[in-house]
Amino acid sequence: MQFFSHDLGVDLGTSNVLIYKNDEGIVAREPSVVAVDKNTGKILQVGSAARNMLGRTPGNVVAMHPLKDGVVSDHEMTVKMLQHLFRVTDNSRLFTPKPRVVISVPSGITEIEERTVINAALEAGARRVYLIEEPLAAALGAGLDISGPTGHMVINVGGGTTNIAILSMNGVATASSVKVAGNHFDEAIARYVRRKYQVIIGQATAEDIKIQVGALCRRDESSISVKGRDSRTGLPRELTITSSELLEHEILLRPARQILEEIASVFEDSSAELVGDIAETGIVLTGGGSQLYGMDVFIQESTGIPCTIADDPASCVAYGCGKSLSWITKMTEGPLNLARKRLMRG
Repeated sequence: MQFFSHDLGVDLGTSNVLIYKNDEGIVAREPSVVAVDKNTGKILQVGSAARNMLGRTPGNVVAMHPLKDGVVSDHEMTVKMLQHLFRVTDNSRLFTPKPRVVISVPSGITEIEERTVINAALEAGARRVYLIEEPLAAALGAGLDISGPTGHMVINVGGGTTNIAILSMNGVATASSVKVAGNHFDEAIARYVRRKYQVIIGQATAEDIKIQVGALCRRDESSISVKGRDSRTGLPRELTITSSELLEHEILLRPARQILEEIASVFEDSSAELVGDIAETGIVLTGGGSQLYGMDVFIQESTGIPCTIADDPASCVAYGCGKSLSWITKMTEGPLNLARKRLMRG
């Protein structure tokens, strides 16, 4: 009888968790939501089923996001969510050792936050935990050749954070992370609807508006009908949102400009040689948030640098974590101490 370990690559995102299993590819893709019974502590649902319960649960049930801005905000719930997902991915009929796990973390993470991620994965059933910077994983997953000295820029727009990095020689030369991403575009839409129409909408509705009619540049006129609660009467109310009004009021342009400012700061912190390389190699967008209509056009027009969206951008980080499994024995177990390295570079 042969015993073997199923190593896992985990994209632990604010909005979604993706798990890559060696030799099998992505085996789990679930929203980062947990529904739990407050009285017993028992998990009722994880992932899509729990996401459907957001804002719809009775008093004893709470549906929540255990991750915020790319890091663990509720340790216990993160552990339970990972335990569930690890069990789902383990389809072996033989006894197998606990998996070794590679987890992506934002470039702006602190040492305490790194250790929280590691401890959560160990408590959830990992044998060993290795961390990889999110933009490095994104670059690997996007198929970029970062083995040479030529610089490549990757921008990973997730749910809670946008990670920006210039990479070369299989490493991160310059990186930064800003807590503005997909969820913040949703929040901007919800605030606009409440301010202009006095209608309160949920996060899922705001996300639907963003996907259907949101844009950072001109697009064919489109509209979406949504339902919410009138803040004055408390009664249900339906309204129509158009793509042109969101663009005209710059609802999504404001958070996009914050991302642009962070891109500029990464260029400022990089060598002239690397910046020159980026002018040639261009910028690659990854992450689910990069699929906002016109994100690539907005960045290209603002920077003057060619900008493209990777194939299957929402899965790039997970694929990158999966690729790193092939050299897991050469990786350093435990914290990366990214915060300390940032101070030393500064």
